[in-house]
Amino acid sequence: MLQNKVIINFCPTGMVPKKKHTPFVPVSPTEIIEQTHEAYEIGITIAHLHAREENEEPSWKPEIYNEIFDGVRKHCPDLIICGSTSGRKFPEFEKRSAVIELMPDMCSLTLSSLNFLRQASLNEPDMIVQLAEKMKNFGVTPELECFDLGMINFGKYLIKKKIVEGPFYWNLLFGNISGFQASYSQIGAAVSEIPQDHFIGLAGLGADQLKVNASAIAMGYNVRIGLEDNIWLDKNKTKQISNLELVKRTHRLIKINQKTFFKPREFGELGFYNHKRNVG
Repeated sequence: MLQNKVIINFCPTGMVPKKKHTPFVPVSPTEIIEQTHEAYEIGITIAHLHAREENEEPSWKPEIYNEIFDGVRKHCPDLIICGSTSGRKFPEFEKRSAVIELMPDMCSLTLSSLNFLRQASLNEPDMIVQLAEKMKNFGVTPELECFDLGMINFGKYLIKKKIVEGPFYWNLLFGNISGFQASYSQIGAAVSEIPQDHFIGLAGLGADQLKVNASAIAMGYNVRIGLEDNIWLDKNKTKQISNLELVKRTHRLIKINQKTFFKPREFGELGFYNHKRNVG
């Protein structure tokens, strides 16, 4: 959806970066809650959250997610909370879908299998449909994650079949080795395939984060930012960046482009809050 307001989708942790890669990445529930709260005070719309075990490995466990969600809701009552259903580490439906039962506002839904540089993420059609149906049953809006045009096409198929129902938020990720590249031609091709009354967020992976963030804001789309996607300030990897610095940089880009920040309550009231929970 082309607009003058910019949604900031904050992704502080992800599944890959650890303390040995950057001291800024939050991995414990307390760290994730604190950084999300600090980012919220500056201004974010959505928090796309992953859980970690004590050894910093990714976790699917509901008790860890629940601690994170409760803490974020306490300090950021109107923030849109999005949980991860990624299958990169946990292929079983029971594990991938456990977070849905906590009734966050949104959950990620990757719309096909794909390869990362050193790892595959398997998302079979039946798995995608099962996750989407469970989200619907628990009042959770899918965050439609796409790394290539085929994923967009499958997402539109799910919408046509009413397996996924509105409101619609698409998250398009550019810069993965086997998916969309962060060129203007590929960005244009991707956004042109999505109905323009849907919300579209753009993410740049690694060195492409700033380029894609700046392009999205200038074009009237939304942004995904955070250490999940990139831990460096510059392409030459001379300085690491923190999540809060990324949020502040994004607000500067919004101001430069004469846009405004899309506040979480305003966005949530368009139908993105989980209707089965009370928003403070």
